[in-house]
Amino acid sequence: MIAALLPDIWFFAAAAAVTYAADWYLHHRGSYLINRLGKVRAGLSIRFLLRQLMIILLLARLNLAEEPLFFVAVAGFLVFYGLQAPQGALTTLIRLRRTMPIVTRNIDLHAVRIPDAPPRTLLHRSAEKMLHLDIPAVAGIVVAAGTGEYLLGYIGAGVTVLLAVFYTALLVPYLRRSRRVPAAPAVLKALDTWLGEYQPTVVLYFSGSNESAYQGNMWLDTMAAVEGRPLIVMRERNLVSQLADTAVPVLCVPAGTHLMNLDLSTVRVCLYPANVGKNIHMLRVPTMKHVFIGHGDSDKLASVNPYSKVYDEVWTAGRAGRDRYALADVGIRDEDIVEVGRPQLAPIETWTGAARNPIPTVLYAPTWEGWDDNPGNTSLLLAGENIVRRLLEADKPVRVIYKPHPFTGIRSAKAKAVHGRIKARIARAAQERAADPRWAKEASAAAAGQSAARAELARIEAGLAALAQPGRSGGDESEESRVSLADPARQAEIATLRAEWNDAYWRSFGWWEHRTVSGAQPKLYDCFNQSDAMVSDISSVVSDFIASGKPYAVTDSGELGEEEFKRQNTAVRAAVILSNSAEEIDGLLDAVSDASADPLKEARHELKSYLLGPDEPTSMEQFNAAVRALAAKAEARNAGVAQRIGVQAAPLPDPEAASSGAGDGRAEAVAEAEAAADPDADAGVGAGPTVAH
Repeated sequence: MIAALLPDIWFFAAAAAVTYAADWYLHHRGSYLINRLGKVRAGLSIRFLLRQLMIILLLARLNLAEEPLFFVAVAGFLVFYGLQAPQGALTTLIRLRRTMPIVTRNIDLHAVRIPDAPPRTLLHRSAEKMLHLDIPAVAGIVVAAGTGEYLLGYIGAGVTVLLAVFYTALLVPYLRRSRRVPAAPAVLKALDTWLGEYQPTVVLYFSGSNESAYQGNMWLDTMAAVEGRPLIVMRERNLVSQLADTAVPVLCVPAGTHLMNLDLSTVRVCLYPANVGKNIHMLRVPTMKHVFIGHGDSDKLASVNPYSKVYDEVWTAGRAGRDRYALADVGIRDEDIVEVGRPQLAPIETWTGAARNPIPTVLYAPTWEGWDDNPGNTSLLLAGENIVRRLLEADKPVRVIYKPHPFTGIRSAKAKAVHGRIKARIARAAQERAADPRWAKEASAAAAGQSAARAELARIEAGLAALAQPGRSGGDESEESRVSLADPARQAEIATLRAEWNDAYWRSFGWWEHRTVSGAQPKLYDCFNQSDAMVSDISSVVSDFIASGKPYAVTDSGELGEEEFKRQNTAVRAAVILSNSAEEIDGLLDAVSDASADPLKEARHELKSYLLGPDEPTSMEQFNAAVRALAAKAEARNAGVAQRIGVQAAPLPDPEAASSGAGDGRAEAVAEAEAAADPDADAGVGAGPTVAH
């Protein structure tokens, strides 16, 4: 605007280029500023419109308002703006008509015809692409105004209009009926047909926010190994793409009405890893038994949520979970708690008593800040930087791996800032160690192997990317529902590549190099296996790490004091307790470097059994036994209900006929049916009173 008011053409051209580049950068980064601009009425289309208005202002200030270039610019921008409406309408219609009421994986929907999706280039960020078609007009008009060659402006405006018309025309064929997905009733009917054929018996029901996909992912391997016919039911479309690869059928049903109308009559056990509002849509089904399995076993308040009363059973890892509910006294009956172990912990390696490498590796895995400001939620805020500083400055060198919780910083700006400072400090320490002569020999010897590992990582990632989409590249969720059928060979290849990726990842840098590990890969348990000790908070991370038998420390961020902290939190009873200054961390490092200086070894072994259950039978065997037992209860309940309904449906006796002794035997039939409904009743005693009643 300043350049237009001056007026200065070349200053205007430079400023316009900067605004285009800034918009591209913000969108490419997925910056939250984009959403904020939209909230204050400075959204994408408004920003482009304002830039075009500034060009009109520039032409007026250059005394070109009476020139043909001015009128061409105004007319060109108006026509271009008018074309955005049909283009936007077409893309919206195509998306709506390509959206099925469900999203699936490993489910055969051959009963309905799902056509290929339009090319991704047409619909992906289509509004942004359309708006950027004004670049020829903007560039041509600005250059024309600066040079006096008005023809350049006319050409630029014409090119913009023609490109907009062409882009809009490309969308029209995808409105044809042959390019649409079937209507919702047809898709749901095909799904019911598949459900009738597959007859699922065990369901994992999962709903949550964008950041909660890990809660469902942690149960995928267990569902793949569970007895019966498993099914994963999800509620949010955006979470389907975040679900890890699995051979188990996956069904996403966003609409509650569609879910409640599905035929799930064969399901006997439904498992819930999270307490969320949408659980009610499944909890209303009485023919199945409902179980809260959670997404971790810890002493957090979430592990004794009173909401758990809505489930038929609550499954915990070990005795500790049962005692936790008893102490909390939130209404969960002891007979409704079942100890099933933690099947997910199978990949965790048991500690040998010695460090994996010449120097020990310490994992710092803090939990997130939680939904309130309780200082005991996370060590990150009050102790995190002290913990990392003391580890990095330890007398005997250690390697630090920092693995933050995926939710870190989503609520607290302070936690996000501390997280950023810790990452920066670890990165600086890694650079300083790389430049330290003490590590130069190791770095030189390992350079070739690390380079080969990085090349191997690139190869493996390319292979995984090729296997990630079973269909062609660019297909939408409807097309992926059509093609994403389980392929055992593909599943096996993916599993092999993932194992190779994990091995190559840890070989791609030195055993002495500090590291921040974020994202889904490598997994937390892989970090457990690479570390010799861990520092964490009150969370399921601690309970899971105890399965390794390795030394660990937990921070008393709420400053309860060691005795009270241990009294309130079972999982820390075999831990080195840290204050917010982290000055006690030497005790942890001593236990790692010298097994004889580890006074908590036996306590950790006992605590493992208490928290996670016995080693035999295996957790998976315990889990399957619990599924069988609860399925039997569901069957018994359903049979009993069927009997009672049958009794109610029988014709009732005529009171007058009964009193006169006449009738056709219907009263006796009712009496016999009611007696049969109660197998423990004495038929001879029960018949008389029943008839009289």
